[in-house]
Amino acid sequence: MSKAGITVATADPPAPAVRPLPRRRGIELTLIVLAVLLSVYGYCAVGLARHGALPPGAAGYGAGLGVLALLAHLAVRLRAPCADPLLLPIGVLLNGLGLVLIYRLDLETPGDRAAPAQLVWSTLGVALFILVVLLLRDYRVLQRYTYVCVVAALVLLTLPILFPAVNGARIWIRIAGFSIQPGEFAKVLLAVFFAAYLAANRNALAYTGRRVWKLQLPTGRVLGPIVAVWLVSVGVLVLERDLGTSLLFFGLFVVLLYVATGRTGWIAVGLLLAALGAVAVGRLEPHVHSRIETWLHPFASIEAGEGANQLAQSLFAFAEGGMLGTGLGLGHSFLIGFAVKSDFILATAGEELGLAGLSAVFLLYALLVERGFRAGLDQREPFGRLLAVGLASLVALQVFVIAGGVTGLIPLTGMAMPFLAQGGSSVVTNWAIVALLVRVSDSARRSYDGQGVR
Repeated sequence: MSKAGITVATADPPAPAVRPLPRRRGIELTLIVLAVLLSVYGYCAVGLARHGALPPGAAGYGAGLGVLALLAHLAVRLRAPCADPLLLPIGVLLNGLGLVLIYRLDLETPGDRAAPAQLVWSTLGVALFILVVLLLRDYRVLQRYTYVCVVAALVLLTLPILFPAVNGARIWIRIAGFSIQPGEFAKVLLAVFFAAYLAANRNALAYTGRRVWKLQLPTGRVLGPIVAVWLVSVGVLVLERDLGTSLLFFGLFVVLLYVATGRTGWIAVGLLLAALGAVAVGRLEPHVHSRIETWLHPFASIEAGEGANQLAQSLFAFAEGGMLGTGLGLGHSFLIGFAVKSDFILATAGEELGLAGLSAVFLLYALLVERGFRAGLDQREPFGRLLAVGLASLVALQVFVIAGGVTGLIPLTGMAMPFLAQGGSSVVTNWAIVALLVRVSDSARRSYDGQGVR
C-alpha cells in the first residue's frame, strides 16, 4: 500500500482456523458398552422371569457379545477413525436384543432351539463387518464391479428356483441341513449396481429424453438397462412367490432413481406402478390372495370356529402388551406358531416390552436409517451418496414392510426383521450394510472442510 509516497508492506490476513476433526471413538466405545449391558440385562431378565434365577449362560453370553463388539470397535478405530459413532452401537444393540428374544422363545420350544445358531450367524456377521472395514479401504472400488454385482445378484436370485418351496415360497437353498436365503445377499449387490449405474448416468437421466406431462422421461438407451435388470429381478421373485423382496427391490429402484435425478415425478410413478402391481398380483396369485384376505378379515378364522390365525394372534399379543408390556419372558406370543421367531418376532417385543419398548426399537431403526442418509448427504461424489441412501433405504423399507404386516397395516410379506429375527442370511447381510455405511461415513467426514461437524 502507498501512503505519502512511501510504500508500506501489509501482511496477508491470517487463514481462518480450522477446528480439528473430532473422531468420537470414545463415544462409540461408551455406547457399545451400554448396548452390551442392556442385552445382558435382557438375557438375565428372561431367566429371572422364567426360572426365578439368573440363567447359567449369562456371563458367557455377555462376554461373547462384548468381545465381538470390541473387535468390531477396534477395526473401526484402526481403519475408519472418522466414521459415524452411532452406527456400530445400534447394530450391536439390535443384534443383542434379537438374541435375547430368540432365547426367550426357545424356552417355549425346547425341541427347536434357534439362539445358538443365531449366535453363530451373528459371529459370522460381525466377522464380515470387520473384514469389510479392514480390507475395503475405499468404497469407490465397488464401482469397478458394477456389472459383476448385477450378474452375481441375478444368479443368487435364480438359484432357489432349483430347490423345493418352503411355506409356499422358493427363497431358500437347503443342502444337508444347511440353509441360506440368497435374496438377502442379492439386495446389497443390487444396491451397489443401482448406485453405480445411476451415478454414471445421472445427467442423462435428468436432462435428456422426452417430457411427458410433468415428468422428464430419459432415453431408452440410458434407462433401458437398469429397468431390464429390475424387471428380471422382480419377475424371478414373483415366480418364487417372494413378493416381500420384490417390493423391497421396487422401492429401492424408485428411491435411488428419485435421488439421482431429483425429480419427484418418479415417486408418483413408483406409487402408481406399485398399486397396479399389487392389485394384479393380489388377484392372480392364490398365495398372495389368501394373505390379502387374512389381512382384510384377520378374525374370520375365529368366527368360523377354526381358532386364531397368525395375524390375529399377533394383534392379540400387541393388545396384551399395553403401554409397558408384560415383562420379558412373561408373554404368550409363542402361540403365534412356527413363524414367531422370524416373521412375527416383533409381536414378542410388542407384548413383553409394550408400546414404550416397541417405540424404542423403532427409534433405533429410525436412527440407523437417519445416520445412513446423513452419510450420503455429506458425500460430495454421487456414487457414495447413492450407495449410502440405497443401503439405508433397504433397512427402512424392510422395517416398514415387516412392521406393517405384523400390525395389520399392510398384508404380510414373510420377510425377516433386520437383526431381530431368526435368520442367518439376514443378520450377516445387515452387518455388511452397517460396514458399508461405516466406510461411507468415514470417507464423508475425512473430507471435512472446517465449516461444521454433523
